Amino acid sequence: MTTTVVRTVAGAVRGRREDGLTVFRGIPFAEPPVGEARFGAPRPVQAWEGTRDAYDFGPPPPQESGFQGRRAVLNAPEGDDWLTVNVWTPEPDSAGLRPVMVWIYGGAYKLGHSGSPGYDAQHIARDGDVVVVTLNYRVGIEGFALIEGAPANRGLLDQVAALEWVRDNITEFGGDPGQVTVFGESAGAGSVASLLAMPSARGLFRRAVAQSVPGTYFSGELARDIASAIAAEAGLRPTVADLATVDPRQLTSVGEALSAKMTAYADRWGQVVPTATPFSPVVDGEVLPCTPWQALKEGAGRDVDLLVGHNRDEFRLFLAIGGMLGKIGEEQADWALRTFGPGPDGDRAYRAAFPEATPGELFERVQTDWLFNMPSLRLAEAQVAGGGRAHLYELTWAAPGGGGGLGACHGLDIPLLFGTFEADLGQLLFAGTGATAEGEGLSSRFRESWTAFARTGDPGWPAFETEERLVQVLDAEPKAQAGPYPEEASRRLWEGYEFVPLPLLK
Repeated sequence: MTTTVVRTVAGAVRGRREDGLTVFRGIPFAEPPVGEARFGAPRPVQAWEGTRDAYDFGPPPPQESGFQGRRAVLNAPEGDDWLTVNVWTPEPDSAGLRPVMVWIYGGAYKLGHSGSPGYDAQHIARDGDVVVVTLNYRVGIEGFALIEGAPANRGLLDQVAALEWVRDNITEFGGDPGQVTVFGESAGAGSVASLLAMPSARGLFRRAVAQSVPGTYFSGELARDIASAIAAEAGLRPTVADLATVDPRQLTSVGEALSAKMTAYADRWGQVVPTATPFSPVVDGEVLPCTPWQALKEGAGRDVDLLVGHNRDEFRLFLAIGGMLGKIGEEQADWALRTFGPGPDGDRAYRAAFPEATPGELFERVQTDWLFNMPSLRLAEAQVAGGGRAHLYELTWAAPGGGGGLGACHGLDIPLLFGTFEADLGQLLFAGTGATAEGEGLSSRFRESWTAFARTGDPGWPAFETEERLVQVLDAEPKAQAGPYPEEASRRLWEGYEFVPLPLLK
């Protein structure tokens, strides 16, 4: 086994050579957020003596057991050292520095672990000749509940601390701290969008990739009400003093219990309830001063190149996991259109725009648009409005798993980008097929475009602007040219709609 020692600001770490890369796992970027540090902002990691072996991923942050029956973390290490980073580098030295890509996982802001097999970054680092960093951040109650006596958005503050670690240390791993790209999917994309709006993250990255941006951001009033309900599940108040009396790994069951009965709060929390997650970034006016769309319109991203996009059939994944494919009737379609359609006449507008659509198609379409597609499109529009540069894409290739009925669903871009077809979500989306030649080709193009963007700010197609709205379609056959936005009917329905912090209704 060939090993390499690199000295970080806090101390030396030893990685090992794996298939042409040097890989370091489980390097702490902050002190464990337990004991007196519980629910606080991340604290700088204390220096250590000697050399620390960086062969194994750090433990995941405390989290629920899974999402709609699917376990989140399997065979993960245990411990309190949740806040760690992992590095894949072609050459760990300071000569010939390479672009750096920092991955932020998704998971409804309540799940996730950078050590999950689906986030094995070897293909991205090797194919793109870039340094890839993945990180852990606090999720669920530990990271996002609005608790009295604690800063808001602790999970986002963890991400900022990890980016500061990259700034201070990545040169020794062969990475260029002036060429950092943050990239993430789903809640990871919502985190990337939040970082664009956060004063504390300014200057820590040059480019950003947001894959399937969720439109859910909480107002302070809503977040406080949700935190009160979470604490009440344990017979506690939503304060640091009360919640810190419960072990972090036991407290996750409280959040899980609330997630299971959120329908009881429909008259107070509105659109949050069907998402089955009581966590999102909170627009608190300090850590996150405003929504990403407002921040970008005001020029917050003017100096950051943005690549953003979505998948055509995002919501179909949740229908499949819930066993609801082909089982949606008119009553359920009516509910979805009234709940998520833009404006008071959104239900009628959708039926007029998609006159041939079945109830299931309408149910899926409006939730795909509200939760992911329109927030992603509007992020590109806001970036351009604020004087920044954006590139937009849509993934239309259908996942081969599930008999081909999953379409271009939520999460499909992860195994395509990482080339991890048989791990985590890839097991469902590529079940029984593995890496087909078609999938391998698209996967290679994903990495080529993403790493080209990290290197130059150009993924290989024209920048988005609000007149022609040129978008790159990603499918089995590479499109020679970008074309008009494919979901024009939906775009027109949502024109003029503002994605604002979700309110407390009563």
